[in-house]
Amino acid sequence: MKLKAVLFDAYGTLFDVYSVALLAEQLFPGQGERLAQLWRDKQIEYTRLVSMSGRAGASGEGGSERYRPFWELTRAGLRYAALKLQLTLDAAAEERLMNQYRHLSAFPENREVLTELHRRGVPTGILSNGDPEMLGVAVRSAGFAELLNHVLSVHPVRRYKTDPAAYALGTAALGLPAREILFVSSNAWDAIGATWFGYTTLWVNRAGAPPEQLDTQPTHSGRSLREVLAHFPPAP
Repeated sequence: MKLKAVLFDAYGTLFDVYSVALLAEQLFPGQGERLAQLWRDKQIEYTRLVSMSGRAGASGEGGSERYRPFWELTRAGLRYAALKLQLTLDAAAEERLMNQYRHLSAFPENREVLTELHRRGVPTGILSNGDPEMLGVAVRSAGFAELLNHVLSVHPVRRYKTDPAAYALGTAALGLPAREILFVSSNAWDAIGATWFGYTTLWVNRAGAPPEQLDTQPTHSGRSLREVLAHFPPAP
């Protein structure tokens, strides 16, 4: 089977969510890494809570009016993490950390990989929980705007990954069956969810984490985004 396009997760895959730890350490010495980790964990937990409780629907009772964009859940996660660690998070510190999240560092190999995919004529895109404004700022800040054909947010369907409605945005935008799209994520849960949906998947396991114990594994795994290039032939 020939793969015809690539979709990337954004947060954790293209953008390093733990790069906020540097600023967090300046603001809260000795607590930067713990804050960054707890913040990320709670952010993802909130997306699941909102989606799995049925409160994220686009219509009907308890539907769209209860939906909370990813930016709001990110702020809520930060506030929880600070409370959990008993840190005094004043308004100024909160805004500095939230602004840092808008401009997360990109992983060093990203530009090389995206540039080469563009040269090879492979359609590329992002499919992310992030809301459109967040993604727009992150993509422009990293200088990736001209290297991506699509920047897809789950915001229109008001369902967070791993809900099938979120993954279906990718097949609709690319006009391809899921199996002909390589879905790339460094989040194991996301790679598994995309595999269940039907994508050909690549788990970028940068941390060397053990495989998930759910009797399902991503189609492929590797340690760097460069692994993507092995699935598409070089340009003539």
